[in-house]
Amino acid sequence: MSSIITGEAVVLELRPASFAARALGLIIDVISQIALAILLIILITSASRDLDDAAIQAMVLSSVVFSVVIVPVTVETLTRGRSLGKLATGLRIVRDDGGSIRFRHALIRGLLGFLEIYLTFGGLAIGVALFNDRSKRLGDIVAGTYSLRQRVPATPRIMPVAPHHLQAWVAMADIGRVPDATARRAGTFVQQAYLMAPASRVNMAASLASELARYVAPPPPAGTIPEDYIGAVLGERRNRELTRLRQAEQRNATVGERLRKLPFTHDS
Repeated sequence: MSSIITGEAVVLELRPASFAARALGLIIDVISQIALAILLIILITSASRDLDDAAIQAMVLSSVVFSVVIVPVTVETLTRGRSLGKLATGLRIVRDDGGSIRFRHALIRGLLGFLEIYLTFGGLAIGVALFNDRSKRLGDIVAGTYSLRQRVPATPRIMPVAPHHLQAWVAMADIGRVPDATARRAGTFVQQAYLMAPASRVNMAASLASELARYVAPPPPAGTIPEDYIGAVLGERRNRELTRLRQAEQRNATVGERLRKLPFTHDS
């Protein structure tokens, strides 16, 4: 597993692709690139019968470079790290910090990929990938990227709720002044708390609870755990918003019904 720390200091556990998954994706990519190169060479040789050998050789070389370097770099740049092989195996190339790659990363990977995959028949790529924990090939090491497994089981959304012992307090509390930005950060924490390291989870919960406490009155009962406090405030905030929405819908429905019952006169 790989640890990524987001802007909110949340520690995420991301799963790098296995060596087998990367190898399978690479084989698919290589086959598709070679097939494209062969197709272009056939088209060139059949359409260039009037050209001399030097011109044909230059065009063939250009076709090879186009197929095994330019096309992969362009595809990875436009798709932010995907390719035919990675799409088939559920992988994506990302930066070491978990962000999407850009043209610079794709270019480095493409140029070094030609060396380690084609010029050494994959030997260099395999040798390097076998001796690092993220199965990186040389292009990944230089570019600062790695392959991330995208197909992971979908996790259900966690709904914050008030613990039983805090329900009476939070039902009477004034929470209307909690800023949306603070509520969003606290909501992100609730969704991702189970992914955090224990110490980071405790510290983040205490920090967010302290921030929420500036806008909530009265304070909770003594001894309230920060995570319970966050769940209570967010759960009650959601419930009150839902109640307001239902009341607004009922008012609109009532007004609409009254308007339909009003007698209208039309000029003849």
